[in-house]
Amino acid sequence: MNIRFISMLIAIIFLSLNINITVYAEDDINAKAYVLMEASTGKVIKESNQDEKLVPASITKIMTILLIYEAISEGKIKLTDSVTVSEHAASMGGSQVFLEAYEIQTVADMLKCIVVASANDASVAMGEHIAGSETAFVEMMNKRAEELGMKNTHFENACGLDADNHYTSAMDVAIMSRELVTKYPEIHDITKIWQDSIIHKTRKGEKEFVLTNTNKLIKWYQYANGLKTGSTSKALYCVSGTAEKDGIKFIAVIMAAPDYKQRFREAAKLFDYGFANFKVVKGKVKNEKVGSIKVIGGKEDEADVLVGKDVSFVVGKGDKTEMKTEINMEKEIIAPAKAKTKVGEIIYKLGGNKIGKADLIIESDIYKAGFKDVLRKILRKYYL
Repeated sequence: MNIRFISMLIAIIFLSLNINITVYAEDDINAKAYVLMEASTGKVIKESNQDEKLVPASITKIMTILLIYEAISEGKIKLTDSVTVSEHAASMGGSQVFLEAYEIQTVADMLKCIVVASANDASVAMGEHIAGSETAFVEMMNKRAEELGMKNTHFENACGLDADNHYTSAMDVAIMSRELVTKYPEIHDITKIWQDSIIHKTRKGEKEFVLTNTNKLIKWYQYANGLKTGSTSKALYCVSGTAEKDGIKFIAVIMAAPDYKQRFREAAKLFDYGFANFKVVKGKVKNEKVGSIKVIGGKEDEADVLVGKDVSFVVGKGDKTEMKTEINMEKEIIAPAKAKTKVGEIIYKLGGNKIGKADLIIESDIYKAGFKDVLRKILRKYYL
């Protein structure tokens, strides 16, 4: 009995038993590490070496950009503010827009230089503008990384030039990318720019400088809308890309791809995989009313109960299981109580399995009833 005959016999047996055989091919993503994450939930769909510490190059600037947006949100700076370029910032080299020492640009134009052209000089200038020095800004970067749970990251500069002890991981890049694009989706107004320009205003006069986006995904991939590239001799070629289609948004992080174009091809493969196989199912929206709770000793007898936050879940496209909800709520609350006090939970289940939850909260402050309130209730009950 030869090997060929045995192989045929095994195949016939499997076919007769109607057994599904799945062949798993080797991973074909050509990069040292990668992560595919769904943006709204933070769920990692696919990864390899996600926690390995690697040289990040200019995808470092995602943290720089995040801190710029947070400073704007907190009112510390404005897009119209003027930023003076220091000698230190002007000396950065590498990827730059050739800002001159003492040149003045607005925050808006500096942000455009960082996002579109990956300008090291603009990154350092903005770090100095926000924190007073690049060193102080880097401390802010590392503190924010810690707050976000980026466990395999340490920054040494604001722009991503190679430096000892400057590293991050594919997972950490995905985490900070998600924070940026979910908290400040307006970033895509800049990340989708293919070409633009700034005006250099120096002692030599005014001169236009053309900015071309380093992220070719926005030209090559139909659904791409960001985010940031990076490359150095040590980091090789990196990208944190974002793409959105049919209400689902993915973040694809590629680190240490072998060449310039390969990082974009690999990101596109991850996007294709995500869009082909997954969808987002949404739970109840934040502040949606789900009922009311009895109030003891309050001005009012009841208080509205709301869902505390939006909740979304990533499921396979072929999953037809209906999502069900279970509401567990306290029977009463004693006055006084502050708005947003937790009074229960809404639990989401898929196929009988718990997949997530959200707090249930009271809508408004509950005030303790005074004498007039008690009298009003009595009159309403017996005479009205």
